Amino acid sequence: MNASADTLTLADRMGHKFNNLDLLREALTHASMASPTRAHNQRLEFLGDRVLGLVIAEALLANDAAASEGDLAPRLNALVRKETCADIARDLNIGDALKLGRSEMLSGGRRKEALLGDAMEAVIAAVYLDAGYPAARDMILRLWSKRIKTVKADARDPKTSLQEWAQARKMPPPEYREVSRKGPDHAPLFEIAAVLKDGSKATATAGSKRQAEQDAARALLAQLESAS
Repeated sequence: MNASADTLTLADRMGHKFNNLDLLREALTHASMASPTRAHNQRLEFLGDRVLGLVIAEALLANDAAASEGDLAPRLNALVRKETCADIARDLNIGDALKLGRSEMLSGGRRKEALLGDAMEAVIAAVYLDAGYPAARDMILRLWSKRIKTVKADARDPKTSLQEWAQARKMPPPEYREVSRKGPDHAPLFEIAAVLKDGSKATATAGSKRQAEQDAARALLAQLESAS
């Protein structure tokens, strides 16, 4: 399948018919493929991040009229963070349509969380510039709907929550230890253990150390809550 077909197929999956398909092509072009005649997606990423934040903030306000700013802020952060954007990008198979330079192709760029998250934000901006805010809002609400409905009332970063749990019990902050690293250099898998001073621990595996640490902290929190 050629690049144009990839782009059109992605537009179909997004549910948006572009008036200017060049905007979508730009959104899918990584900086490693930039040239004097080919723009890349960093500027669109900047704009898309802001559009996404506004749409999600409006949706959270509408979904919970009684929520305070302190309730809403962590929910917003959970829904707009790079990991969530990358998950949505995977749902759309955006990686298949990315235009990458040779170095990024060889290093597994189509699967990299940062590249996928950036591309998702850029795609949002492309829809916004192509058809305006209502079209961008409708697409975001459609793609994020399940996550908006299920976002936890306390959606704080799990590492922060685990540290606060430890501090409340006069413990030092948890440690994050690399248990193993497997797989090729372009697609590693990290196993990380979150460990408390009292010996409590949980492990998780992910494609980045940061995500593995978050998942391990989340698993340990769940373990501690079930034991209490």
